[in-house]
Amino acid sequence: MPTPARVIVLPKEKGPLEIIEMSLPDPGPYQVVVKQFASGVCHSQLHQMHNPRMGPVVLGHESTGTVLSVGSEVDHVVVGDVVMVTWVPRNAAATQRAPESAALTLPDGSVATSQNVFTWADTTIADEQYVVKVAADINKEVTAIIGCAVMTGAGAVENTAGVKEGESVVIFGVGGVGLSAVVAAKAVKANPIIAVDLDDSKLKFAAQFGATHTINAGNENAIEKIKALTVDPSRRSFMGTPVSGADYAFDCIGLKQTMEQIVPAVRNGTFGAETGGTAVLVGVPQTTVELNAIDMLIHEKKFVGSIGGSCSPDRDFPKYLDWYDKGLLDLDAMVTERFTLDQINEATAALENGEIAGRAILVY
Repeated sequence: MPTPARVIVLPKEKGPLEIIEMSLPDPGPYQVVVKQFASGVCHSQLHQMHNPRMGPVVLGHESTGTVLSVGSEVDHVVVGDVVMVTWVPRNAAATQRAPESAALTLPDGSVATSQNVFTWADTTIADEQYVVKVAADINKEVTAIIGCAVMTGAGAVENTAGVKEGESVVIFGVGGVGLSAVVAAKAVKANPIIAVDLDDSKLKFAAQFGATHTINAGNENAIEKIKALTVDPSRRSFMGTPVSGADYAFDCIGLKQTMEQIVPAVRNGTFGAETGGTAVLVGVPQTTVELNAIDMLIHEKKFVGSIGGSCSPDRDFPKYLDWYDKGLLDLDAMVTERFTLDQINEATAALENGEIAGRAILVY
């Protein structure tokens, strides 16, 4: 039986987001229909809103909810299960079937597409690979951001970079993703943990989550300050100078300027002994980037990408829920704004204007 839903749609032509009342179809063999509790409001959706598109689009990619119905081939969840919806396959290594992106036929006959899933709706339908079963007693609002913000930031530190105890970390941009990277760096006992941003209030907020040092890049030279905080006279570079810079630098923004800062922010290699630091791109870029090839060659630095924190949700989501339960991941503090579905245009405007200190969510 079709399921009634209120869905936020980005129209083909430039204009505000629209809320459309419609009926979701019965799930296909590998689909799950989920009545949602809450969804994160992610900065990457702003890119989708500003970029040209061929037709209407449905947005959102992190949420919590309850299963309403399942397809005939779905065996990991049943009706009534509490789940998270995310945009990364829950266990890509365990299946050979490519998950299908959600698409909706709107009342006017047009088809709204998604990149993977859509969670800006009170009810959604998704491929079962994007649906992760969780405990029924979780906090059903703030945990919604685990499905993107937390896994992207924390996963970049743990999975992509593999930061170890005592290694130095610098994080550019401390919104929801950057704060999650700070939390993970603290969890693995990195030191120092340096947060870089242009907003003093966000830097103060990052200190609450574990940043040991903060740098306002609008007021001082971030690279010089990072090097001053991380100089190690016991190491010598190719040129014979003392090594300075972080072991790992994470760009959680994706701007041209920050992408070009993370390589000089990491340490040089110790000539003949160890390679240089690693710059990790986490934020979604909208431009090309120019890197200093001589710096990377002579100092054996690395520039790598991290998509979704290199996460496997079936493995990682229970860990992040456990962090929350133990107080290691303060999602109650990280979620700084709540909006209703009808306030979606207010929510995206606040995000674009830099008015969200941590992470905003839609609560249904």
